[in-house]
Amino acid sequence: MNNRIIHNIFRFTCFTFLLLAFSLVGKAQELNCKVNINYSKIQGTNTQVFKTLETALTEFINDRKWTSAQYTVAEKISCSMNITVKEHTDDGAFKCELLVQANRPVYNSSYNTTLFNFKDVNFNFTYLEFDPLELRENQIDSNLTAVIAYYAYLIIGMDMDSMAPLGGTDVLRTAESIVTAAQTMSEAGWKAFDDSRNRHGIITDYLDEQMKPYRQMVYDYHRMGLDEMAQNADRGRAKITVALEELKKAKENKPMSVLPQLFTEIKKDELVNVYSKGTQAEKEQVYTMLVDINPALSTEWDKIKSSK
Repeated sequence: MNNRIIHNIFRFTCFTFLLLAFSLVGKAQELNCKVNINYSKIQGTNTQVFKTLETALTEFINDRKWTSAQYTVAEKISCSMNITVKEHTDDGAFKCELLVQANRPVYNSSYNTTLFNFKDVNFNFTYLEFDPLELRENQIDSNLTAVIAYYAYLIIGMDMDSMAPLGGTDVLRTAESIVTAAQTMSEAGWKAFDDSRNRHGIITDYLDEQMKPYRQMVYDYHRMGLDEMAQNADRGRAKITVALEELKKAKENKPMSVLPQLFTEIKKDELVNVYSKGTQAEKEQVYTMLVDINPALSTEWDKIKSSK
């Protein structure tokens, strides 16, 4: 085989590899989710079903393409779903709690900020080992996949909102459609009258027109504020202050909304850290706003005012 043929084979191989690489760039799934099932409270039962479910859920979440958006592997959203099994019966009935967390990298830094953190105390479903996990549009096959899909869309939508103003609307509408389809189900967590701090309450508030300042805040806080901190801490902190004014406006628009409370619970330590280097005027201004938004965390907000 002469050198020209070898050279052409090499060029063809490289070209084929590049085509494959480029074709995969836009096809990466959105989520990089760590699933953990804690079954330590369950005694005297076959534990293999929990391990099988953990693997099945990991594949269900991470191998699925949830949207038409193009993600690279590096852009996957880091999240976790920790399931605590409180009760389990041989006929496959599970009574659980689900802790969902999603993180977002902050540009030009090694810091990851928590985007969402929520404990769902009504995660009940039926699952027998090796049952297929199916998800069909506008139809709920099981509470297990419905709840997981709801949080998958919620996480992706919130992440998109943090990257572009109202950027996650279409994805969040899909989460809303799951809630709508679940209204005929008997399991708790889907209905307005169950509890304001549930799946229905979160997505309904998130898409409420009165809560548009909240969604703008999500963008301004993360993209205009935190992402700017590494380049110019004073400018980034000033943008975060603007974002908190929007959060206060959202709270005024809908005083009973759970979202401002959730946001401040998630961000309390981060906010104390951000304003530790602020001016005294900034600290006083932010302290007053945060006490109005979530007075239950006044002890945390005191740390902002008293920081040196």
